[in-house]
Formats: sequence, C-alpha cells, structure tokens
Amino acid sequence: MNEKIDQLNRRFAGAAPSEILSWSATEYSGKITFSSSLGAEDQAITHILAMNNLDIPVFTLDTGRIFQETFDLLHVTEEKYRIRIAVYFPDASRVEKMVGQNGINLFYDSVENRKLCCQIRKIEPLKRALHGMSVWVTGLRREQSVTRKGTGLIEWDPVHRLIKVNPLLNWTHDVLWEYIRKNNIPVNELHRKGYPSIGCIPCTRAIGPGEDTRAGRWWWELSQLKECGLHPYKK
Repeated sequence: MNEKIDQLNRRFAGAAPSEILSWSATEYSGKITFSSSLGAEDQAITHILAMNNLDIPVFTLDTGRIFQETFDLLHVTEEKYRIRIAVYFPDASRVEKMVGQNGINLFYDSVENRKLCCQIRKIEPLKRALHGMSVWVTGLRREQSVTRKGTGLIEWDPVHRLIKVNPLLNWTHDVLWEYIRKNNIPVNELHRKGYPSIGCIPCTRAIGPGEDTRAGRWWWELSQLKECGLHPYKK
C-alpha cells in the first residue's frame, strides 16, 4: 500500500484539486465519501464536486453542540448545489451515560474527558459514515496548524484502514479565500466574526490578531494536543 500511495503522491504533486477529485471519483466509484465540517475548505471542495458533477457523496457530523450558523449553512449549501448532505448523529444512550457520569461540560475538566466527548460525539459517528468506504476525502490543509504539518496529499489512514485524500493540502489561506470569493461560495457567517475554525460551541472561540487559525479550538489545551481524533497528529 505504501508504494501505491507514493506513486499517487508523485502523480498528483502540483495537480489541481479538481483533477485529484475527478480521478478519485472515477477510480473509487461507490467506495468514496467526503466528510464536510462545513468549514471554508470543505465548502470549496463541495463547490468543486458540484461544478464538476463528481459522484462523491458528502456527509457531516451533528454532535449536538454545533452552532446555529452551521445548521443555516448546511441548508444554504444543499439549496445552492441541489444536493443532500447526509447527517450522522452520536448514539443518544452513549451521550446520556457520558453526561450523567461526567457532567454536561466535562471537556473543560481534562484532556481525557475532552477526548471522550469527541470520541462519542464525533469519532464513533465518523466510523459509521466511513463503513465500507475505500477512500475518505477531507479538507485538511497543511498550513492550518502544527498538528497537520506532516499530513500527505494522499495517505493511508491506519485507524480507519482506507486511503485519505486531502486535495487542498497545499493551498494557503489566501488561495482558499480568493477561490471562495471568485466563485461566490457560501461560508459560515461566523468567519466574519473571527472564527476561522468552527467546531462545537463550547470548544470554539474567536481568535485575535496574529493567532494561529486553530487557536480558537480547545484553546485551554497545548497546541500539539488540539485534535479531536478524527485526524491524528503527525509530526
């Protein structure tokens, strides 16, 4: 598998995201899916998929703690691109047990509690969404944070045992937002209010001048710990 991944990375080095996605859609038809958090990167990918009529279904995760602005964007995106985005929810009994034992805002108490919350609200629904898939498309960019410096354009995910495709990996912040403006792509209203990275309400804040784009996520933790587990930290 490593040899195949290396070959694909050499083949698509410098390729446009639309080229990478078009090949992936054809090569892995019926076995590929795209996870969207409805962030700016994911909105750009959704636009590419729609404009090129690529058969890559889109899904998102509703943790039960996300912003109303995110729900609003979900509706606008479905209407604009005439698509249906599948929504995966956490298991209610697991959430009830976790909250009953640890409290509603358990994530502030320890990294372990925060990761437990992410596990139940995000990682377990993700596993259901990826079941039976061979390829997982994401909106990861290497520039986003220190935890994503080692991410590859195309890589093997040993946890979910599938290929992960990150077509915007090498896009800079400026390239991303120029593409969004040029193509009139709908984005979350919270971006205008200083939220470059948007997750759950209690774990997301606006950032200040000069702060890292991921600084508003789990801001009470060290930067190298600030991943929910969907995308493990790579040096």
